[in-house]
Amino acid sequence: MSTAGALGETLQAWRARISPEDVGLPTYGERRRVSGLRREELALLAGVSASYYTRLEQGHSRNASPEVLDAIARALNLTAAERQHLGTLAAVRPRTTPRRPPAEHVDEALSDLLTALGDVPALVLGRRSDVLAWNPAGHALLAGHLAADGPHHARTRPNMTELVFLDPDVRALYADWPAKARAVVGNLRLTAGLHADDPLLAALIGRLSLNSPDFARLWGDHRVHPCATADYELHHPLVGTLTVTQQSLKALQAPEQTLVTCTAPAASPSAQALALLAQLRPHLRRPSHETRIPRHPDGGGHMIEIAQ
Repeated sequence: MSTAGALGETLQAWRARISPEDVGLPTYGERRRVSGLRREELALLAGVSASYYTRLEQGHSRNASPEVLDAIARALNLTAAERQHLGTLAAVRPRTTPRRPPAEHVDEALSDLLTALGDVPALVLGRRSDVLAWNPAGHALLAGHLAADGPHHARTRPNMTELVFLDPDVRALYADWPAKARAVVGNLRLTAGLHADDPLLAALIGRLSLNSPDFARLWGDHRVHPCATADYELHHPLVGTLTVTQQSLKALQAPEQTLVTCTAPAASPSAQALALLAQLRPHLRRPSHETRIPRHPDGGGHMIEIAQ
């Protein structure tokens, strides 16, 4: 999708979630053909002309000033992340021919950090949420049913967004799966706004939209939310229920790679569960039966192997 189309769809979705009553506009009991605010109502609230706002939403005006975007953001009651996303969509110019992005490889310093973290579960995600590397603890906690060496090879590299939506084992891992799913989609929207010319990212979104009704529904909400720090209750098949804090950290030397760590308070039952998992890791064997999820993060058709 072009950035102009993405901007228009996003503004329409954000208008639809605000009713006239929410912002004190009278409706006089009329029957409305649109959900939420009309274009002219939003323009009135933002203090811009209806014709100008219509052109902006239709992609015919690409030079909105920061003041106008800020007024629209206030009228829509956007969060800080949504304001940033709006500015990105309004500013980005699409390339005439999308460039194929270079293959991703885990940053050497981040790889060393994964090893140094030891029994702290951690993994490194690329721009499109491909798992570029994980340490043994991260693999055992979040995807122990997958091959441990999967991230080492581009053709078997897992993608965390696909796993959350298409892998039943990962879906069952999260007690509040809807919250995890919303966080994943909200973060992916921010990435899509920043990299509108990435054909592999567009292909990932297309595959997920076709194969997961849940993803398609959440993607249609146009909500954005950066993945930073969140607590998740996990139902792990080996150590039972535990709660971990997932933190997403960016490295200055590799800003498109994200280090995700999972921790628990010292001496807590969850920390004890993580310690038990560390003891069990050397004795784990990968089951022999496998199923597969189709994907092709590097442009070629291939599969993720999933042990069951």
